[in-house]
Amino acid sequence: MKKFMLFAIVMCFTFGSFAQPFPCGFQYGKTAKDSLDCLEQVSLFKTFYDQKNYKDAYPHWKKIVEICPCSWNAIFNTTYLSNMLDALINATEDEGLKNQYIDDLLNGVGNRHRYFPKQFTEGNGLGFKAFYMIRYKGKNTEDVMKAFDMFIESIEMEKEKTQPNIWDIYFRIAEQIARAKQDTTIMIDAYERATEYIEMAINNYYKDIDKQIPNFENLEEAFEKGQIEKADYENRKLRLVQDTARSMQFINNYEKTLRNIENTFIPFAPCPVLEQVYGNKLEQNRNDVTALKKRLTTMSKGNCTNSTVFADMLNIVHQAEPSAQTANLMGYYSLNHGNYDAALEFFKEAIELFETNEQKVDPWYMIALVQQIKGNYSESRSAALQVLKMKPNSGKAYMLIGDLYAASGNRCGGDNSMPLDYNWAAADKYARAVAVDPSVADQVREKRSKLSFPSTQDKFQRGFKDGDEYRVGCWIQETTSVR
Repeated sequence: MKKFMLFAIVMCFTFGSFAQPFPCGFQYGKTAKDSLDCLEQVSLFKTFYDQKNYKDAYPHWKKIVEICPCSWNAIFNTTYLSNMLDALINATEDEGLKNQYIDDLLNGVGNRHRYFPKQFTEGNGLGFKAFYMIRYKGKNTEDVMKAFDMFIESIEMEKEKTQPNIWDIYFRIAEQIARAKQDTTIMIDAYERATEYIEMAINNYYKDIDKQIPNFENLEEAFEKGQIEKADYENRKLRLVQDTARSMQFINNYEKTLRNIENTFIPFAPCPVLEQVYGNKLEQNRNDVTALKKRLTTMSKGNCTNSTVFADMLNIVHQAEPSAQTANLMGYYSLNHGNYDAALEFFKEAIELFETNEQKVDPWYMIALVQQIKGNYSESRSAALQVLKMKPNSGKAYMLIGDLYAASGNRCGGDNSMPLDYNWAAADKYARAVAVDPSVADQVREKRSKLSFPSTQDKFQRGFKDGDEYRVGCWIQETTSVR
């Protein structure tokens, strides 16, 4: 009776599946017998896999792929597929069997999109196929070159969705090939591709975070008004926090990857090399705005913004397709050439065009710097406060405000103010800078050591003792404490 019931269930799955849009044309098998066999193979595979008995799990995995590859997407994911076959490859001394396992792994990741197009993309599978080719066939030059071409194809298909581990090994292989061929252009091409798509990925995740801000605000407002219960409020807030944390984790992973790539790239392409390579291509690529954009990014990251080649490309691109990025670069170029008013306008333009708060931090900070150079301390502080509004852990912004206060000696004095009282306010900002960003501690320590504070006599004459609250006047207008 039980066997009959199982057969009936399988028949329902099987004949029902013909109407389903499975790439195989079926889910559990072409026939009722295949479907029974499929369910049994899945059960046996899972049993052996959970026991980490990969040798006995393997033949059942092979049978599933043969008769019902559309039955269960887990057999193609990196958890099951990679764990099992990695273990088997490393455990065997039989070269023929090892190659069989390697081929199964490559075919599994390379073809999984055919069976589960909603879960796996062709580009992602191609990237992992190249990844495993390097891992297991990396000693063969022909296979390395083939894998490198596959990485490029995968990246151009996935673009900003390319995963950090794919970027890491792709760039490492690019470095090896560039050294072997003594061809810097290979590294330049890889770097342009990486910076463009990784920065797109980072910006997309920051956009996701920005989208959550109104959700947090609406949730807080609803709870304060008593429109939702505390338990519901806490659950919804937890989900929002988890979503934001997940996005930040992706951002951190991509930023770490990008830093590693930049550190690897720098020795290959100092500014003179970039000038020569890009200068030779400028005339023939003058109308290729997409290519020029990538080169501008590369030169700006390589501190080549004073180059005439950079200036020529930047002017071409900004006139053809003005964007937040080109406006920001024009701001830097104008600043480096002493045109402060133009720099301010370009940075303001960049702020208007950038989409995320994270992107707007840099031009706001640059406006603060330019205003500091121009001697407009109040305007400089206002810009720095905009930075802190968008990035509360910006140690640089707090340091800049501290610098403004510390430089106020010729602006603040007279009346009944205490000499050097502005340095108390500066010290407060320096302390805050370290509190939110410990990485600036060394810079702050040096700045703090140069501050001079009101003398004991000045404090005594005005009736102040250490620990008293004190209001710094002048343009600063901040409350601090006597010490």
